Amino acid sequence: MPTLYTLAEKNIRKTWLYLAFFFGLIILIGYFLSYFYESYVFFWTALIFSTFSSIGSFWFSDKIVLAMTKAKKIEKKDNPELYRLVENLCITAGLPLPKIYIIDDPSPNAFATGRDTKHAVIAVTKGLLEKLERTELEGVISHELAHIGNRDILLATLVVVLVGLVVRMTDFFFRAGFRARKREDRGKGSPIFMIVGLVLIILVPILAQLLRLAISRKREFLADATGVLLTRYPGG
Repeated sequence: MPTLYTLAEKNIRKTWLYLAFFFGLIILIGYFLSYFYESYVFFWTALIFSTFSSIGSFWFSDKIVLAMTKAKKIEKKDNPELYRLVENLCITAGLPLPKIYIIDDPSPNAFATGRDTKHAVIAVTKGLLEKLERTELEGVISHELAHIGNRDILLATLVVVLVGLVVRMTDFFFRAGFRARKREDRGKGSPIFMIVGLVLIILVPILAQLLRLAISRKREFLADATGVLLTRYPGG
């Protein structure tokens, strides 16, 4: 019978399987781009541009999100109960205490961000603090801490890099198909090649987005499982 531990391991394996499939897509598109242009320049240009733009977003992700939500940082004296709750869960999880922010929003919500465990941030809305009981709030906080401990922020950035790369590469291929002259040498202008290219243009970006959603779903399940291990209370 599956246990919490075996399900967590299964989610991790599936995550890496999805990532391997992502890299397979990139190699496939890279092959068609290189074949069409007779050069690896476009492949490496797309790779470098996508990687650096996504790394920039990753490096400043916490500042961007906190500025957008107008979150306010709190100290222990501002909300002792919330601060102690996060502090106790961090001790259990073996994580450094993240910066804690509160968002002036009546809807119940929470999120974690930051590029690593030493630069992590947890933000909760006032609505969440007002509407949840302590055990429920503990469950939500443990879920967000699980995202930090499981390096889901880093993984999410990697997935964004891969999705962006796939979309840009298919876009290059799309533009090349319309701008390039008819080529008869070595079959580059053959209908079969163009049909395969058209299929890639249409299906690959959709498949990339579906893979991104699938990875996100598995990491959410894993965060739930990890949260239960931290609190020892599945009901919360």
